[in-house]
Amino acid sequence: MANEQSDLAKGWVALGDPRRDHYRLSDSAVDLSRPSNAPAIASLRAEPQNILVDLNTSALLVVDMQNDFCSRGGWFDSLGAPVSGFTKLYEPIGRVTKALRACRVPIVWVNWGVRADKANLSPATRYAFNRVGCGVGLADPMNKRPPQAGNSPNGVLQKDAWGAAVVDELAAQPSDIFVDKHRISGFWDTPLDSILRNLRVKTLFFAGINADHCVLATLMDANFYGYDTILLEDCTATSSPDFCMQATLHNVRFCFGFTVQSDDLVKGVRPA
Repeated sequence: MANEQSDLAKGWVALGDPRRDHYRLSDSAVDLSRPSNAPAIASLRAEPQNILVDLNTSALLVVDMQNDFCSRGGWFDSLGAPVSGFTKLYEPIGRVTKALRACRVPIVWVNWGVRADKANLSPATRYAFNRVGCGVGLADPMNKRPPQAGNSPNGVLQKDAWGAAVVDELAAQPSDIFVDKHRISGFWDTPLDSILRNLRVKTLFFAGINADHCVLATLMDANFYGYDTILLEDCTATSSPDFCMQATLHNVRFCFGFTVQSDDLVKGVRPA
């Protein structure tokens, strides 16, 4: 904040996020130097080793915590899937988002939000969601939606539909960032990487569902793009058998980064 006020006092105007990637403009010059903020270091207990992270270059990605997966009346619920198992994530994710917002760490919600016309969905992608060909698959209308769905589009995981929205219990904020995806990975054919680079992000925390599907695929792609990747263990779950969760934790720790408990993250970012 002091830097922002100093810039204004000198007649500079920030073009972009003053805390992240930006130019400074005046009547006579354009400053391309991108002054850096001092690191905001958090020390975290983690597996396989403890870590230090700079909150000024970090972001939280919350994957697929949306009505069609987590809520009564959603697509998973219509299939008889045990959506109640996902509600246990609301409390730890809520604490983490509150703690990180207080540190001005960006919160990014990455949800399925497919085109109504399915024009960019390959048969291989559609098959995983409709294995008999006559069921209800991606962007197909659902016959019944709960009253809170209102008059929004009712296609499964369809962009701007109730099923694609973040669950109310997690209280997403207008200042948060929202990214629609149409593949298992949140990076494939989406603006996610461009957004994170504009925010000068290097370290990513991950939460959401399913741990062994969309969370892991997005985390792996993040690692391949060069981001530091940290999975929040108790902010992540899956509807798959437990050995899938255990394999995910092993793979993250062994190949792609680190795992952290939400309590350790909240304690680590709390001002002294």
